[in-house]
Amino acid sequence: MDASTAAAEPLIDARRDRMVIVASSLGTVFEWYDFFLYGILAALLGRLFFPIDNPTAALLASLATFGAGFAVRPLGAMLFGHFGDVIGRKRTFLVTITLMGGATAAIGLLPTYAAIGIAAPALLVLLRLLQGLALGGEYGGAAIYVGEHAPRHRRGEYTSWIQISVVGGFLLCLVVVLATRGAMSEEAFEAWGWRIPFLLSIVMLAISIYIRLQLAESPVFRAMKEAGQTSKNPIVEAFSDRANVGRVLTALFGVAAGLTVIYYTSQFGTLYFLTGTAGVGETEALMYLAAGALVAAPLYVGFGMLSDRVGRKKILLAGYALAMALLFPLFHMMADGANPALGRATAASPVTLEIPPCDFNVFARTQETECGRALGFLVKRGIAYGKVEAETVAMRVGAARVEGFDEAAWLAALKAAGYPEKADPAEKRRLLIILAVFAMVALSAMTYGQVAAILVELFPAKVRYTSMSVPYHIGTGYFGGFLPFIQQLIVVNTGDPFAGLWYTVAVVGMAFLVTLIWLPETRGRDIAH
Repeated sequence: MDASTAAAEPLIDARRDRMVIVASSLGTVFEWYDFFLYGILAALLGRLFFPIDNPTAALLASLATFGAGFAVRPLGAMLFGHFGDVIGRKRTFLVTITLMGGATAAIGLLPTYAAIGIAAPALLVLLRLLQGLALGGEYGGAAIYVGEHAPRHRRGEYTSWIQISVVGGFLLCLVVVLATRGAMSEEAFEAWGWRIPFLLSIVMLAISIYIRLQLAESPVFRAMKEAGQTSKNPIVEAFSDRANVGRVLTALFGVAAGLTVIYYTSQFGTLYFLTGTAGVGETEALMYLAAGALVAAPLYVGFGMLSDRVGRKKILLAGYALAMALLFPLFHMMADGANPALGRATAASPVTLEIPPCDFNVFARTQETECGRALGFLVKRGIAYGKVEAETVAMRVGAARVEGFDEAAWLAALKAAGYPEKADPAEKRRLLIILAVFAMVALSAMTYGQVAAILVELFPAKVRYTSMSVPYHIGTGYFGGFLPFIQQLIVVNTGDPFAGLWYTVAVVGMAFLVTLIWLPETRGRDIAH
């Protein structure tokens, strides 16, 4: 190690390092709390802000859901990546946390559609877009700030606290929502109680800003600034360098895409599967997710620490391989634990759908055609079916045949054939469900725990904020954001409620190959330059 490298190597200061990790992680917890909150309350907010009979409101509903997750986060990554590389890590992630917390609190103050009409969903969309913009800058800033303070032999451990903070944000959001629901009647919660979790962001924002204001700029950025070596135009510099573009593509397709679909499957995919296919109530399903995530959460730090010993790439590849091998068995385990009666009915009385050629719009809140409504009916209930082409819609279940789509008649035929309307509490094996959820979160921890360290180590300091934020948020926004809809489309076309998991397997398989071939081992790299 030469003198300049030694000078740039962060000194170990236990008190300072604890403050750095706490401040960065706590901000990330609050930021993801804000982002998850909309998802957990989406059904209620849809009724309050987006009436189905108004086509403009329906369009705005799509923008609120998709805009923040897809289009805006990469834009936020470029915007705040620029400022993070030009003016500093600390100032930039102070702005992102303020923007996120302010937008979330403002949602809690919005009048509903019943009060001010179409202006209500329009304002909600604007606030959702601001949330997505802020989230595009938060992760990169927090990960880089911690990574640039960490000693190289503990960088995986230090930065893994950023990864566990995402789980922390989900759990905090879940606790606050369930506690608020439990403290009042359902009518009161839907009338005004839903605002409380959003307004609490003001308190969280104040705490986070106070803590972050106590911090100094990262030593790596300070050294660059003192030497006059900071970037003048990070986006141009990051994407005009052919070698760096190669690193960006590797980060996108080998790192961000793979870890994202595993994480989204372990959280949102599991929730949709339990509430849809398995017929478990939403609150109960959220409790299973919370229990599994709480038990598995320490593994994020565990795998971060392990990556400091054995290397980042080996653990990432092992996690990808295990995810591809275990995904289907774990979801079958969930189904067997939650609703074994559904499996018995499927085996004894298989469903066949007679249907003409049909377009199914996975983005629509309601299907326009009879065949679309028939497909949606079966998919929503997690019922496996075969398809035969016919001129009109009909359903065969066991020996019965029902002409045309009539929801009441179809429900009666399925009930007569032994298909349960919902999971039977007497048959549930709750520990089996929690074990499956735990294993899914553990796979996410294995592929996510060391990722901040990989991304910090992969890119040069001068354009690090921009270079790592852009592929990370394109990966999370698009590969992860479209996951529920692509999975649903696969299920609709195959009639197999488990078939949507092939999307996750395919993306993880691509990520495995890209990582194997193009991702270098980054452990122990000098990140000062």
